[in-house]
Amino acid sequence: MKKYSEEHVWISRDDEVAPLATVGITVHAQEVLGDVVFVELPAIGAVFTAGDKAGLVESVKAAADVFTPVSGTVTEVNEALRADPSLANTDPLGQGWFFKLQIARPAELAALMDELTYAGFAN
Repeated sequence: MKKYSEEHVWISRDDEVAPLATVGITVHAQEVLGDVVFVELPAIGAVFTAGDKAGLVESVKAAADVFTPVSGTVTEVNEALRADPSLANTDPLGQGWFFKLQIARPAELAALMDELTYAGFAN
């Protein structure tokens, strides 16, 4: 189940038991940005607190920071996205993911929006 932040970032736990999750930008974010031409991904092992800047997205129209929705440690980055930033446009909720995070505080997920709430927020 995906959860969404006010900064238009999604997070999805890889399974409900393990504290590992995948993070990316939302469909709304990529629509606002336009054609993504560059992504800056965090370093593996980087430790973030919820709301910290974890990366950057640049498009032909603008640049935007990517904020981590919960606290944790980066365990993997999407090298395919680094090689082909357009994946953030063509499949932002799938192959266009940014990084995987070992969640430090799973309770922080409760503060994020579910899909229905986010849809109302983003429109």
